[in-house]
Amino acid sequence: MRKASGGHTRLLIQLIDFLSIRRRPDREKYLRQFLPLTDVHRQRLKLGDAADGTVRDALCDLSGPELEATLSTKEWEDMQYGYRERVTDTHLDHIEELPQRLPDLFASAACRAEKAGFDGVELHYAHAYTMASFLSATNTRKDGYGGSRENRVRLPLEVYQTVRSATSAQFAVGCRYLSDEIIEAGNRVEDACYFARCFADAGMDFLSHSRGGKFDDAKQPKVGWAAYPYTGRSGYGCMPGYISDAQGPFGRNIEPVSCIRAALREAGLMTPVVMAGGIYSFHQAEACLANENADIVGFARQALADPDWFRKVELGYGGEVMLCRYSNYREGLDQKHKQVTCELWDRQQLDEPGVRKSIDGRRRLLAPDWEPGDGS
Repeated sequence: MRKASGGHTRLLIQLIDFLSIRRRPDREKYLRQFLPLTDVHRQRLKLGDAADGTVRDALCDLSGPELEATLSTKEWEDMQYGYRERVTDTHLDHIEELPQRLPDLFASAACRAEKAGFDGVELHYAHAYTMASFLSATNTRKDGYGGSRENRVRLPLEVYQTVRSATSAQFAVGCRYLSDEIIEAGNRVEDACYFARCFADAGMDFLSHSRGGKFDDAKQPKVGWAAYPYTGRSGYGCMPGYISDAQGPFGRNIEPVSCIRAALREAGLMTPVVMAGGIYSFHQAEACLANENADIVGFARQALADPDWFRKVELGYGGEVMLCRYSNYREGLDQKHKQVTCELWDRQQLDEPGVRKSIDGRRRLLAPDWEPGDGS
């Protein structure tokens, strides 16, 4: 990449931690195999010293409302959505120990990235990942790492400081976090402004912003599927599609990110602010920079739709840009754990010599090559 760009392009990699999540089980299989029986179940069923098999038979015979009243809230959720760990599950030793373990794990990963030749890392503190859950207003840990904003930002800062100390001065270290969680009782832009000041004061090289994408409001998955954090209202806020509300899918993060940047500048902090979310056109991106809504504009779906977007715009071939349809085609592939491609080009020129294809052989993995004048 450095050779192809003449040394101009810089490559960063995201560092992510993710807690355990399991697929939604079949009701009877959950009750007969996965549910740990407790005295509470026996008491509510009035089965006292009955054998485990008898208790499980009784649970399977209950109606939905009766079963919900018998199980704990967490047990019912595990059956309806699949088991999922939270940062507040401090009764589990490995969850309780996250503040002691995560800084070194992130630092080790950053060191490997630097050794591999990356120019920096983006600490992923957004969406449904572990660090985002520590920042979240839903984090009620009682060990000094939850509750108040000061406590919730504590581990993210400790992770950053450990990574920064373990890497060289020229190695970029920033983070991606949410301008708004878009969930009930979640963080709002005021919280994001507070976190921005904390991260900038600590010395982060950049702050990148997304929105939503939380498990908290995800739709119930099918049996055998895992919950997906981009299916609820917060998921739509993160990846809106062309079937939209009056605001439409474009630029939904502009206003909150602009507020965050303004809060930093008012505090005398000049940390570069990255905006992403529904940015697809040159004029839209340029307007964000000209209006000082952000210092850097990030693309995801549009870059996948047309990997040559940047060259086409720079060289004056904007009319040949393949614009993202915002159909969330690639989100559907991701949810099914399939290789992600774009519907605009993944069925084109499949017989082209040397084309790399998906596992099922039906889609190409890379967009066709483009050179100036190809569209004329």
